[in-house]
Parts: sequence; structure tokens; C-alpha cells
Amino acid sequence: MTAKYRLLIFIACIVLAGGLLYVRHETRAQQLVVEPKSLTLPADGGIHTAFKVRLADDGNLPAGKIGSNLPSVRLLQTNANQVEAQVRAPVTPQQQRVHLSFKRQTAVIPVTFTLDETDSYGDGMPDFVRLHSEEDRRAFRAWFSSIAEAKAMQRKDELPAEIDDCAALLRYAYREALHVHDEQWLLQEHLEALAALPSVQQYRYPLTPLGASLYRVTAGPFLAADLANGSFAQFADAKTLMQRNTYFVSRDIRVAQRGDLIFFRQLEQNSPYHSMVVAGDDAAWVVYHTGPIGKAEGEMRRVAMEDLLHHPDVRWRPVPENSNFLGVYRWNILHDGN
Repeated sequence: MTAKYRLLIFIACIVLAGGLLYVRHETRAQQLVVEPKSLTLPADGGIHTAFKVRLADDGNLPAGKIGSNLPSVRLLQTNANQVEAQVRAPVTPQQQRVHLSFKRQTAVIPVTFTLDETDSYGDGMPDFVRLHSEEDRRAFRAWFSSIAEAKAMQRKDELPAEIDDCAALLRYAYREALHVHDEQWLLQEHLEALAALPSVQQYRYPLTPLGASLYRVTAGPFLAADLANGSFAQFADAKTLMQRNTYFVSRDIRVAQRGDLIFFRQLEQNSPYHSMVVAGDDAAWVVYHTGPIGKAEGEMRRVAMEDLLHHPDVRWRPVPENSNFLGVYRWNILHDGN
């Protein structure tokens, strides 16, 4: 081997070693740094600023170049060198692993979601079931009132057997408004016409710590023990729905919104508390079930608000001077805990 040939080999080795050192240095410099490396968040259905991501050399890091395995993770560019991660928490306690990918590397961040006992209003309803976004609150109102209206328009033989009084209508529409509205559900409920309505995204019935027991039936603020001690149930009468599951808004019907409730108390009746659902985009209608009328089963009714205001029996007029009118109420899950 000539001296010239040996020199060329030596130079090539130096170049190759330098290249490998450069690649190794470049790889180390481009390494993702996540702070913190793991975290614990409340399972409250809210959006949390969870962690920050940068490169080891603090070089430019475009958020759009980072991939995530979870749709609940949103990456936001805070400056050229740093990305902030927001995480939408589930409402059920669980563990998740967030995978962030950049070029050929992956960073894994374990996240533990713990039961959130917060009850911002002390009304017994945990914040994890309150709907935090305006989009979800609108979706619930639309589904709740639309389901009630649709049932009023159906033939009596199509009406679910459980809807036999005003409280039953509220329980049914409330529960189904939080359900998964897939094709099977729409066909089963004869509600294909509502397919275009957006659904609540924060959670879907019954996938919360409350399970199927949606309705608060005891007094007092929420405690973790309430999940197993009978404080929540699948049944609640009109009085309990009003006192434990809704909050008072006003005795002025003009402030009522779609999806609100109005309550009356008629002391001369066997079941004195009576409820109606406010329906229509402009709150122009009320929907209710009469409950049993004498020996008859009763029926669903849809009545113009204007007609109710001029009801021939003054006891049923939703006006402040009518002492039987208790006022406009709103579901506690619309009382946002954020």
C-alpha cells in the first residue's frame, strides 16, 4: 500500500468520524425535552396547561412538526423555541400515556387523572359533570329541548313507556341528551331528524363516575362518598329535580332560554309540583306531560308560551303575580364550575 493511498484512507476516516460526531451532536441537540416528565391532573373534564416542550439546544421547534397520539392533546406555539401542551381531562379517573413524536424520536409522558371532588356552587353536583364549554352547553340545550319536543309530536303508541308524568319527561330527555347519538340510537328513538345536531363532547352517558345515577337526591355539597351512598339515583320526582338538580333563575319568564324549566306548585293536586320544558330557539314553546288525568293516563302537550301566559286558569300562568308559579330554573350542569 503506497503512502499516498494510506494518507487518503486516513483522511477518509477522519471525515467519517467527524461526520458521526456531528450527527451524534446534532441528534443530542435536537432531542426533545419535556417538563415535567410526568404529571397528575384532576379528572374534571377541563382543559389544563400540562407541560412544555423544547429542544435540548433551545433551537427552533415548530409545534406543527410534533405529533401526538391523543386527540385530547393540543400543542400551542408559545415562542420560536418552546411549545406548550394543553390537555383536555376525562371525567373518569384513569392513567394515560402521551406520546410526542419529533423526527425519529418519541417522548412519553405518563399522566394520572384523579377523582375531582370540587363542587364550586355547593349544590351537590360535582364540577366534573358541569359542562365547561359554551359549545357543550348549547349542544345539551338543543338536544334536551328537541327530544322533549319530538316526544310531544310522536304518536302515543311510540312514546317510551317510562314517560308517564312531567318529571319522567325531564329525566328521559336529560339522560338521552347526554347519550351517544349514533345511528342505532337515532333509529331506536325515532329521532333521525335530529342527526345533524352536535353532541356534548365532555363526556357521554353513562361514562362518568355517576354512572347511570344522574340525579342528585340528597341535600349538601358533593363528597366522594356520595358516589356510593345513595346521594345520586336514576329516579327523582319533580320536587327533587327542582331542589337538587336545578338552580333558580328568575320569576320573569322573559329571561327563559331554550332548555330551561318552569315549575308550578298546585297544592290541591296529589302531586303538587309540576314542570314544563322551555323549547324553541326563541323560547316560544313549552312542552310537558300532563300526568294522569283522573283515571286516564295523561298525554304529552306542546303549547305556545303566549297561550300559556293567557291560560284560562290563572294558576297556570307563568307570571310573577301568580303565587303558584315558582319560576324559571336551569339544570345544575349548565352552572359552569370554571
